[in-house]
Amino acid sequence: MSNPIPDFQVDANDNSPLYMQLARKLTQDVRDGRYQADQALPSERTLSEQQGVSRVTARKAIDQLVEQGLVVRRRGSGNYIAPRIEQPLSNLSSFSEQLQQRGYTPNSRWLRREIVAADADEQLALGLSPGARVARLERLRLADEVVMAYETSVIPAAVLPQPQDVANSLYAHLDASGQMPVRALQHIRAMNAPLELATCLGVPEGQAVLFITRVGYLESGMAVELTHSYCRSDYYDFVAELRRTPA
Repeated sequence: MSNPIPDFQVDANDNSPLYMQLARKLTQDVRDGRYQADQALPSERTLSEQQGVSRVTARKAIDQLVEQGLVVRRRGSGNYIAPRIEQPLSNLSSFSEQLQQRGYTPNSRWLRREIVAADADEQLALGLSPGARVARLERLRLADEVVMAYETSVIPAAVLPQPQDVANSLYAHLDASGQMPVRALQHIRAMNAPLELATCLGVPEGQAVLFITRVGYLESGMAVELTHSYCRSDYYDFVAELRRTPA
C-alpha cells in the first residue's frame, strides 16, 4: 500500500474495548487522508498482523467503520473507503455530473414520481398560483450503489408533465427539453436526522446531516426547480473560493 497505517498503540487509560480504539485510529487515518476514496483497506488478516491484534478485533473495528459509512463492503472483493463528494459552491451542476467528474457511477433509487397540487411553500418558492400542479420527484441518490443523499425535487407541471420520463439525471432531462436552470439560490444548514430520514440514509437516528434547499431559475428569471436534499455529512464537503475585494 502507498500509505501504510502506523502501528496501533493501545491506550492504557482508555477503558473502551480494543476494537473501538482501533476503529477510532482507522477513522482518524481516513479523515487525515491516509486513505483515498475507493482505496481498499487491508484484509482482516493483514490488519491484525500490522496492528498486533486478533482477527476478531480487526473484523469488529472494520464493522464500526462500515456502520459509520466510512467503509463499504464489496462482496468478493474486500473493504473500500466510501465515496466522498467535494462540491464547489460556485458551480451549478447536477448530482450526476458531480459524480461522473470524479469517476463514480451515479444512480437513483426512485421512491415517488407523481403530479400533485403544489403546497403553500412550493407555490411561494416557484411563484405559482394556488391550485397549481407540480411534478414531485422523491429519491435516494447513490454513488457506486452507496446511498449519499435523500432528495425531493418539485418542478412546475407545465415544465415537467411526465415525471416518470426522468431517468438518473433531472438536469439532463430539463436540458433536453430546453428548461435547464442557469442559476440557483442555495441554502445549507445542519440538522439531526429523525428516524425516518436516518433509516433512508442508513445512518443512526440523530446523526448530523446537511440540509440543502435550492431554487433554480431559467435565463428569463422563471423559477423551475425547488430541491430539498438531505446529504450524509460524512460523504459531502462543500468548498467555496473567497476573494478579497480591494478597498
